[in-house]
Amino acid sequence: YFFFSVFNRKTGEPPLINGWIPYLGKALIFRKDAFKFLVDQQKKLGDIFTVYIAGRYITFIMDPFQYVYVIRNSKQLEFHEFADKMASKTFDYPALSKGKFPDLKENLHRIYQYLQGKPLDIISDHMMKNLQDIFEWKCSQATDWETEKMYKFCCSVMFEASFVTLYGRVPAADGHKVISEIRDKFIKFDASFPYLAANIPIELLGATKKVRKELIHHFLLQNMTKWLGGSKVVQARQDIFEKYELLGDYDKAAHHFAFLWASVGNTIPATFWAMYYLLRHPEALAAVRDEIDHLLQSTGQKRGPTYNIHLTREQLDNLVYLESALNESLRMCSSSMNIRISQEDFVLKLEGNQEVSLRKGDWIALYPQILHMDPEVYEDPKEYKFDRYIENGKKKTTFYKGGRKLKYFLMPFGSGISMCPGRFLAMNEMKMFLFLLLAHFDVELVENKAVRLDNSRMGLGILLPDVDIDFRYKLRS
Repeated sequence: YFFFSVFNRKTGEPPLINGWIPYLGKALIFRKDAFKFLVDQQKKLGDIFTVYIAGRYITFIMDPFQYVYVIRNSKQLEFHEFADKMASKTFDYPALSKGKFPDLKENLHRIYQYLQGKPLDIISDHMMKNLQDIFEWKCSQATDWETEKMYKFCCSVMFEASFVTLYGRVPAADGHKVISEIRDKFIKFDASFPYLAANIPIELLGATKKVRKELIHHFLLQNMTKWLGGSKVVQARQDIFEKYELLGDYDKAAHHFAFLWASVGNTIPATFWAMYYLLRHPEALAAVRDEIDHLLQSTGQKRGPTYNIHLTREQLDNLVYLESALNESLRMCSSSMNIRISQEDFVLKLEGNQEVSLRKGDWIALYPQILHMDPEVYEDPKEYKFDRYIENGKKKTTFYKGGRKLKYFLMPFGSGISMCPGRFLAMNEMKMFLFLLLAHFDVELVENKAVRLDNSRMGLGILLPDVDIDFRYKLRS
């Protein structure tokens, strides 16, 4: 393909890998194993190269010291319009960038203040209470060892707790049942998510279109008004939608559904991996449980299904082993591609007098999984080391490559303008889930099979497991 590499390139443009299939380019190889493909190209072509994938020219910046120049350049390198297009197609609402909805994007963005600072404490407290209710319900079932599939378990607990925290309780006597029906549809839709994100028409994806429509209907105003005790963030979104007459009822509902997906689509698999790696590594499990027990003792709180545990944000933040173990599993299972789109023909200036000529409409991509698996940054990167982010009993935040300190070393939530606004809540939720699980239960794996990453979501966030695995739990004595 070196014939294609030099073909039609202007001065200052990176080498191009074109592939020989028109339109698809390198899409199939990339899809199969993006990580291996990118590392191979880096060895041949250096830290900057362009790949033609499914009709797009994507320039990859592989050197983590150059990330800051891409992230900083948010004027010429845009993200929101791309995200808006993808989300409006995937979740079936009209694109925000159309002139019909002035300032809607900015207004919705402003609401993310409800996921930070003091409001974050409030929503985290609600999440903790809802998680405890669900665990209490699980406790009442688990008189002796109870065996379940781990992914299914994480999914059912996290989905219900998140749903109730954000949207409120379903007052029906069978509230659990209603939410699990929504969850089952959600799982079906979610299985098609990578295809929708890859721009494959929904009509080609079996029942997905029907399932999406049913899910969106759950969020119509007449249904949502019945739910009790929803969050401020969802209420604020509702209030904003009401101001736009051109936004139909179905469109508003589709926005609410998209918000649900954003809240749980990556948190559920991330929770699974955190739990899986802890159970696979007894020394990690012991250290984290020890830290949890110590906190409960020092604050005079009792564990057990009938006691309410309360944690402040400071206490959650000080659980260094829990946070390190969670960060380590995020390092190993996150695969998000950080994309920016060039708004004009321009020259991106990088460190060391390097320059990259970009054409209007070109994509720039950072692929942090390469950094997360770099043996220069992380010794034995394929090994799970639960205390990797701890140094002398404190959080470790200095990592080096080639003797130089890195500004970015762990990027599961994106970067700069595309950074996930719910990342603080997501971290809190996962910590609280693991805290309550280990405070209340003895947990162990029943099967000794290796669970691997399923690569079909490469570039889209947290990778799912390729199989589910049995584990068992019973109340701690």
